[in-house]
Amino acid sequence: MNKFKTRWEIQHNWQLIFPFLGIIGLIYSSYKLSFVFVKEAPIYITVLLTLVISFILLKLTLFIFKKLEKRWGLTYKWEMIRVFLVFAITGTSSLYIGKPIIEFIGIQQELLNPFLYWLLFIFVSLLFYQILLIGFGWLFGQGDFFWNIVKKMLKRIGFSSFIKDDE
Repeated sequence: MNKFKTRWEIQHNWQLIFPFLGIIGLIYSSYKLSFVFVKEAPIYITVLLTLVISFILLKLTLFIFKKLEKRWGLTYKWEMIRVFLVFAITGTSSLYIGKPIIEFIGIQQELLNPFLYWLLFIFVSLLFYQILLIGFGWLFGQGDFFWNIVKKMLKRIGFSSFIKDDE
């Protein structure tokens, strides 16, 4: 355990929650992905496929960690997990919020061109993504980091006149 704490630069036991949540999320994602490949398979095949996908996702995640570690400039390695958790929760939440908002506005998939419907859905989800990213980032203690990410995103999609540069 000490080797794990040293590798992830964990100083306090409460910080272990982030690797734990990351592993749980990785296994759950692998489990859901296994059903994409085999829908009605025996449980042992599902478990085996979940383990294989988990291993692949873990290797991919660790590779991405190495690439982004210096670029993001976070103080500790365990914070990377926290940032990835915020991105995952925000992405999922924005999609779940986007659908009821689209329906509340009165836009129905059956009455609209599919291309236009999905374009509007993505636009609405992207708007809520920005808001949720700041909110979840703040809840996870990374508010400033995610505010800078949101500013970059908004500048790239043409809303730079609405963003006051603090720098």
